[in-house]
Amino acid sequence: MIAMGDTMAHTQISTETFSLILQARDFLAEARRLKPGPARNELREVAKVLREMARDEGQSVPVAADCRGEADYAASPL
Repeated sequence: MIAMGDTMAHTQISTETFSLILQARDFLAEARRLKPGPARNELREVAKVLREMARDEGQSVPVAADCRGEADYAASPL
């Protein structure tokens, strides 16, 4: 029988990508505290750009997944 934990890939993100996501979250939290207006819109725009940068960074860095190759998986005892 195959354990489900062995077949699921684990996604890892870089520290830089995680940092960008946290910064975007902080900008959105600050924007929510403000009344609607130019300052709030600017913070929301900055958060949007940070999320886009994080997405681009995440796509450019190879994703480290479960490192077991098909050959290793087929050869492992069940």
